[in-house]
Amino acid sequence: MADDSRFFDLEIITPDRVFWSGKASMLEMNTTEGQVGIYKKHIPMTMILQPGIVKIHLENEIKDAAIHAGFVEILPDKISMMAEVAEWPDEIDLNRAKEAELRAERRLQAHDPNINMSRAELALKRALVRQELAGK
Repeated sequence: MADDSRFFDLEIITPDRVFWSGKASMLEMNTTEGQVGIYKKHIPMTMILQPGIVKIHLENEIKDAAIHAGFVEILPDKISMMAEVAEWPDEIDLNRAKEAELRAERRLQAHDPNINMSRAELALKRALVRQELAGK
């Protein structure tokens, strides 16, 4: 690495694996506060993740991954992301994501009082994020 001073430690953990661990120069993610980008020496904070594509900026490339829920702890030299689900583009079944989108849309359009609308909206967001990432 040419300029090690701009890199921080990044760890993305899910319940079943260490999804990614290494050095990054920037992290972009979708949070309840909106879309954010974090560099080294950021003030300490914790944020809640929203479904979206996380962009991990490395020295010569950007890695994209789908994150569906969780939170992130930001320290000046380290970022730890605890995600309910994290997926690389090649781990996503595009047909399954399209089917999930259709199911969620049907639930939302049904106006059935027995359907949890928040859960259906979240399922729709996850399906759309998966499709966006897998379609790249």
